[in-house]
Amino acid sequence: MNFINLLKIAWKAILLNKTRAMLTMLGIIIGVASVIAMLAIGEGSKESIKKNISSMGANLITIRPGAGMMGGVRSGPSAMQTLTLADYEALKAQAKLIKDISPLVNGSGQSIAGSNNWPTSIYGASPEYLKIRDWGVDEGSMFTEDDIESYAKVAVIGKTVQENLFPNENPIGKMIRFKNIPFKVIGVLKEKGENTFGQDQDDIIIAPYTAVQKRVLAQTYLQSIVASSQSEEDSENAVNEIKSIMENQHKIKPDEDNDFNVSSQQEIISMFSSTSEMLTILLVAIASISLLVGGIGIMNIMYVSVKERTKEIGLRMAIGAKGNDILMQFLIESVLISITGGVLGVLIGLIATFCIKQFAGWPVSVTMISIVISFVVCTITGVFFGWYPARKAAQSDPIDALRYE
Repeated sequence: MNFINLLKIAWKAILLNKTRAMLTMLGIIIGVASVIAMLAIGEGSKESIKKNISSMGANLITIRPGAGMMGGVRSGPSAMQTLTLADYEALKAQAKLIKDISPLVNGSGQSIAGSNNWPTSIYGASPEYLKIRDWGVDEGSMFTEDDIESYAKVAVIGKTVQENLFPNENPIGKMIRFKNIPFKVIGVLKEKGENTFGQDQDDIIIAPYTAVQKRVLAQTYLQSIVASSQSEEDSENAVNEIKSIMENQHKIKPDEDNDFNVSSQQEIISMFSSTSEMLTILLVAIASISLLVGGIGIMNIMYVSVKERTKEIGLRMAIGAKGNDILMQFLIESVLISITGGVLGVLIGLIATFCIKQFAGWPVSVTMISIVISFVVCTITGVFFGWYPARKAAQSDPIDALRYE
């Protein structure tokens, strides 16, 4: 009996019991569809997180003040005022792996334009800030270094601020007041949307850091310093370089804690991605239980099939079929049931993924690897759970089989 004949016999046996075969496949179908849908959701969420974080600046590095531990006791509020313009100037002059750098100060308050007002945040930065954040100006222009040096009260505003302060009119050249300090609007930023943390990135006013620091906040320290590395690959080395310069700048001894902390977007992406991967593995593990149940169903139905066809097995053996032929016959039948269920499961999984994207609005991404893995798992399931019933059939005694009622 060649392979083609065995395949025909196995397929004919499945078609003779369509309902039973479909019910047997059900566990495999549900398992495969669940695995594909879960992997698509996990991969989609990972890509969405990476995209959202990268929208804040793919090579972004942030230096923040951080209260150190002194003898087991955390330092007071003054430890959060450790970043100064001198640190910014030192990093700008000495760091070789940094492409752009900007000091950052910010405050919240009410912005007013004519009879309209809107609660928002004002950020004081340098012109390089938009390059670091991979941002652009939609209308007008960004302020310049001359504006920084002259403490100019000019600003660029986000789309949300524009919509609330200047509905249906061009804001370029108009005046806004923030904490009673007037600023001339010289540009409108391109729309950026919400970030990973759900914050509206367009609800912002950006002005020269000198004007914001002295005229609005009246403070000498910086809230943070932001920079961009030369490339994503240089992020880690750039972080180490910044730490080294800052430790020298702040005269930090080897046995002392730093009074600042440095983080990169790559670290944040890695953290969120690892969390997403753990959740995906958990969901896939839960979905895989259906495959296990489906496999047990295949074993059960194949065992019943062997019992029902004992006389047929005896007859085949009597006319020359070997034990391996009988083994292959039932094993192929088991694998066919499993793979057919896998094909249907993949189709249902793809339909489910499409529905999740269209109706739930979740980010999904179906990868070829998930489909390949599903087929491999189906084949292994068919072989593993079909082996015992097929082996039992192959070991049947022809005489006893022929006598079986």
